[in-house]
Amino acid sequence: MPKIKPATALPAAKPAKKAVATKAPKARAGTPHKDAPEQSRRRGIQSIEIGFRILDVLRTAGRPLPLRQIAESAGMAVANVHYYLVSFQAVGVIRQEADSGHYGLGPYALKLGMAALEQFDVFTAARPVMAELAATVGHTVFLGVWGNRGPTIVYRIEGGASRPILELRVGSVLPLLNSALGRNFLSHLPRTITGELLKQELKIKLDDKHAPSHSDLPQSAADIEKMLASVKENGLSRCRDALLPHFTSLSAPVFDHLGEMIAAITLMGPMGVLDDDLQGVTAKTLKARALQISQDAGFGKEVAGK
Repeated sequence: MPKIKPATALPAAKPAKKAVATKAPKARAGTPHKDAPEQSRRRGIQSIEIGFRILDVLRTAGRPLPLRQIAESAGMAVANVHYYLVSFQAVGVIRQEADSGHYGLGPYALKLGMAALEQFDVFTAARPVMAELAATVGHTVFLGVWGNRGPTIVYRIEGGASRPILELRVGSVLPLLNSALGRNFLSHLPRTITGELLKQELKIKLDDKHAPSHSDLPQSAADIEKMLASVKENGLSRCRDALLPHFTSLSAPVFDHLGEMIAAITLMGPMGVLDDDLQGVTAKTLKARALQISQDAGFGKEVAGK
């Protein structure tokens, strides 16, 4: 039988040293600590933001301004604004008129604007906005542009609140009078562009004696003009039970930096399921998303007021 060794006493534990508070190492300037909140990691350079406040004063003014007026509009001291203007002049963003001494946007600001316009793509700008909109309202969202045959769907995202609309695909060309997208373009594009297509649709409508009469469809030239005025007044178009039976749609325009319509965002869903109230929450959400894309294209309040 194996011998069992007697248990030996463990050495007494040494008394714990008194805890000494240690300071966390300081992060280097411009390098946030790994545990810093996301907001501080994205901290920018305040002087650049202030400088662009000055540039925005000149942008919205639309004309060269005296130094004191720029300072007042920017809410800054005259001396501080002058320092910024000197630096902006050095890189060509600002120019000073020799005769009046007023300051205006310079040649490099023009180059930046032209480059931004060339790089803007409505398709790229609209996709994330449309995805968020489809997830919010739960219905199909279309991006439409004016193609060589009329209003054309170039992109679509399905929502989860209704069945996919298989009848309308990317590449589908929609009518002017029987679709919210078409009514949107008809309201905002010059008649020199839409006139011939409108004549063709009216001729087909008059020749088709068996066509169903929908209360939503304009029955005369006066009805068309009334409908177009309503679209501009409400900032979006609506079409019920015309393009597809028992479906309704809302369409909001997308404008460029000149205030010209370049595209439209359209919602479509079953009647009674999609809220198509022109003053409702869904309509306001749609208009806000279309305006967001328009602003990315350079559209602003000063353009809208022209």
